Amino acid sequence: MTKLVDTYSDHREWPELRSQLPGAGQNPEKMQGHWALARVGKRVLRPGGLTLTRRMIDALSICSADRVVEFAPGMGVTAQMVLRRKPSHYWGVEREPAAAARLESRLSGDIAEIVVAPAENSALSDACASVVYGEAMLSMHPTQKKNKIFAEARRLLAPGGRYGIHELCLRPDGISESMRREIETEMSKEIHVGVKPLSLSEWKRLFVQNGFEVAWRDETDLNFLEPWQVLRDEGLARCLMITVNLVRNAVLRKRILAIRRIFRRYGEFLGAVSMVGRRTDRVG
Repeated sequence: MTKLVDTYSDHREWPELRSQLPGAGQNPEKMQGHWALARVGKRVLRPGGLTLTRRMIDALSICSADRVVEFAPGMGVTAQMVLRRKPSHYWGVEREPAAAARLESRLSGDIAEIVVAPAENSALSDACASVVYGEAMLSMHPTQKKNKIFAEARRLLAPGGRYGIHELCLRPDGISESMRREIETEMSKEIHVGVKPLSLSEWKRLFVQNGFEVAWRDETDLNFLEPWQVLRDEGLARCLMITVNLVRNAVLRKRILAIRRIFRRYGEFLGAVSMVGRRTDRVG
């Protein structure tokens, strides 16, 4: 069985691992927002924080009989939580080679393996999994790419399998088109990656159109860069380390504070949503 090194709780590993993080050697001003956060020590990069991630894992009911695929595991925090439930097998499908290498050194073993591939083309076998999930990645893709990722999740799942997501959510359902475009433009500019979040009803429709029946959902506010939420998600030791790194690095500090200002500016229109759908026999 995989021997896990809990890099989430152990802050001592940070100095020697910085060079292994995606974005190494890049200009911090141009780096994608989630990797900028990772470089100052943030491990929880999901919009609803650890609380919503835990709720999603509980709703997926992962147990020892399950074969699990995670799309874009990133820093591996959720992967470690899932592996503690001892599934029969775990595949992490990560397109970033640096992130995949880091995950490989910490998670690979008898039940866990890392695949370097995009989520929409994992190259894993049909119906190999009973659970598929992904967090904070669909919101960064246009509708066509979202559908491709959903189709891949459905292909990987055996009949009745469960697919979980944890993503940004636009509020309310009737948000104006002009506000939607403004949020997409401003967030994309600060995060340096295209941002295309959906409303609650649009996320649900995406499940149904791609052959899933929504079995569970939950929502929360977008607070994951607020100091109290960082403390809750990361713990005191890592929170202090993040603060020191922000003080020492003016460029990354400016980037991350700008991202937080965007979240605050559009706070009434942004939230986090998690859904779990069951694979059905019909698509569309």
